[in-house]
Amino acid sequence: MDRIKIIGGTKLIGSIPISGAKNAALPLMIASLLSEGTLTLKNIPHLADITLLSRILGDLGANITIDGRGSQGFGDKISGVTMHVSVPKISNFFAKYELVSKMRAGFWVIGPLLARTGRAKVSLPGGCAIGTRPVDLHLNALQELGADIKLEDGYVTRVIVQWV
Repeated sequence: MDRIKIIGGTKLIGSIPISGAKNAALPLMIASLLSEGTLTLKNIPHLADITLLSRILGDLGANITIDGRGSQGFGDKISGVTMHVSVPKISNFFAKYELVSKMRAGFWVIGPLLARTGRAKVSLPGGCAIGTRPVDLHLNALQELGADIKLEDGYVTRVIVQWV
C-alpha cells in the first residue's frame, strides 16, 4: 500500500496508546538477573511472552510487580505498563523445559545466571516459528569465557565457570 486516502469532511483527531517493543523488553527483563537492585521498566507490553518470561524469572528468584500489583496483574491496558523487577538473590539456577521450550528468549537467562552464580542448567529454546535457530554461537561464546558445557536430554547442563 502506497497511501491511505481518507474521504469525509471531518478532521482526524485523538491519540492511540502504544506499548513498548517485546524484543526490547525481554532482554531488559533478563538483565535484571545481573543485579541485586530493582530494575524499573516502563511501557512493557501485555503479551504472552512477557508473562512467560516473568514466570521464568520468578522461578529463578525474581520479585516482579506490575504497577503495584503482583506479576499476574497486567490489567486491560492497551499501552504498556511499568514493571519493577528485583533479584536480591538467585534462588535457583535451573530454567525448566516447560517454560523455556515455549519461547526462544527464555534461553538467554543462561548468561546472567553464569555471571551471577557461576552455574546454570537451562532447557534448549523453542518458540521460533521461522524454523531452527541454533544456539551454537551462545554456547561457543560461553565456552570461550571458560564455561564447561554439556548437552543432555534437551538441557544445557554442567555449565560451571570459575570466574564468579
